Amino acid sequence: MNVNIKRLSSGAQIPQYAHASDACFDLVAAEDVVIEPGETALVKTGLAFEIPEGYEMQIRPRSGITLKTKLRVQLGTVDCGYTGEVGVIVDNIAEVVEETDYIATSVMGETIMLSIPLGYVKYNAYLIRKGDRIAQAVIKPVEQAAFTEVAELDDSDRGAGGFGSSGVTHLSEEV
Repeated sequence: MNVNIKRLSSGAQIPQYAHASDACFDLVAAEDVVIEPGETALVKTGLAFEIPEGYEMQIRPRSGITLKTKLRVQLGTVDCGYTGEVGVIVDNIAEVVEETDYIATSVMGETIMLSIPLGYVKYNAYLIRKGDRIAQAVIKPVEQAAFTEVAELDDSDRGAGGFGSSGVTHLSEEV
């Protein structure tokens, strides 16, 4: 399958597959972006794609970034009709920490420590540099459904059971 790509900035890199058998190709940042804790940013790729009719491009996280940082790439879909610049939505889930200072004071002859808020300091900001592989993408066929409204749905083994059936247990429930 051929996919036409238009370079929108000089820093844009044409996608490549890291290995011949890879399903996904890498998307690369076309500019430097700082993402502060608790913030969401759009990382531009500097590329526009002409996705063939009947296909979509799925944007996915890279496992190393998800495992080793507090950055979370949001899943995305680029429809075949969209020919604008592709961007990657990235959240920094690190917490903003309140910076405090402590002073000693005496109350009725007893020394106590008081916490004085100094403000908020944003630790764990991330710099995504131009040229960093920030996400991966795959081009997949799209099948559209026809929807029919009915009064009742057929029975199934699972029925409406869904939420809460993941098998994950909160540790306090085990103690």
